[in-house]
Amino acid sequence: MTAASGQFRMMHTMIRVFDLDRSIKFYTELLGMKLLRKDDYPGGKFTNAFVGYGPEETDTVVELTYNWGREEPYELGTGFGHLALGVNDIYAVCAALEKQGAKIPRPPGPMLHGTTHIAFIEDPDGYKIELIGLDTM
Repeated sequence: MTAASGQFRMMHTMIRVFDLDRSIKFYTELLGMKLLRKDDYPGGKFTNAFVGYGPEETDTVVELTYNWGREEPYELGTGFGHLALGVNDIYAVCAALEKQGAKIPRPPGPMLHGTTHIAFIEDPDGYKIELIGLDTM
């Protein structure tokens, strides 16, 4: 079987977070996602929170994993790239996010070798989120 046969569906991307409440606030209040569910696993000493724009049954979501007792933030490593979100009026979105305290290491503007306008923001743990201007594609 291949992905083309319709047997696969992207379900979620998981990232480990240092402060679960702060991360949930960022994804829900700044990026407009909904907290879909939050489950504690006492035996494994961790909590999973799922955030997204639609239900897990039909939409790809982000799994925020909080390991209890963690005393230092995670190192992001070199393998993870970024999450990507499409937005209209990327300049206004970035201005509003910046006013709310979001870090914007790459302000909105055209791609180096293209016409689509993009920006990068960072969540509280430093994970990169690419914003893609849907109205500039």
